[in-house]
Amino acid sequence: MKHSEEFQREAVRIALTSGLPRKRVAADLGIGLSTLTRWVSLYRQDGLPASPDTDLERENERLRLENRVLREEREVPKKATQFFASQKP
Repeated sequence: MKHSEEFQREAVRIALTSGLPRKRVAADLGIGLSTLTRWVSLYRQDGLPASPDTDLERENERLRLENRVLREEREVPKKATQFFASQKP
């Protein structure tokens, strides 16, 4: 599948600014890790244009990650409660 240049640029921006592991970024975007790594290399050679909203985008990505972690942590007690409720005679 051929991805647009805009998609590639956005994927590289997320990979470089999100603070997430590249493997996770690639999986979230539905592309291979080697593909993302190649795009990052190409865009670093060409010079990725800087965005004035980079700090805001980085903060948004950090908050999304934090939100995802908190949701996962919230699920643990729910699952434990369900498990122990099913163990009653």
